[in-house]
Amino acid sequence: MLFDTTFLIDYEREMKRNRPGAVHLFLTQHPNAPLYISIISAGEFAEGLDAGKEQDCWLCLHRYSILNLDRDIAWAAGQISRQLRAGGLTIGDNDLWIAATALHHKLAVVTANVQHFQRVGGLQVISY
Repeated sequence: MLFDTTFLIDYEREMKRNRPGAVHLFLTQHPNAPLYISIISAGEFAEGLDAGKEQDCWLCLHRYSILNLDRDIAWAAGQISRQLRAGGLTIGDNDLWIAATALHHKLAVVTANVQHFQRVGGLQVISY
């Protein structure tokens, strides 16, 4: 499973409040699921942290395998964008890259942003 940035942010919020919620429940229900994120989600997550908190960022993300972008994912992102635009539907650029990464690696996207990701043909989307 490829976890979207919404999942990472919600997980961090649950940890800070010390109150398990939907993210913890999802992880409990999927104890053996491999945990992947896109490098794009790592960047989005880092955006929410203050300067000088780089170590905190990587500490929060240490449990996830980070999938980098490559030329195949770039091609897939371009094709998805073209298809969505032709259909009059678009999603944010970062979501586009995350979707292309998931498709390339044959992973489902776990997200609270189901509406956007469901626009991508062939992408399995899981809500938490």
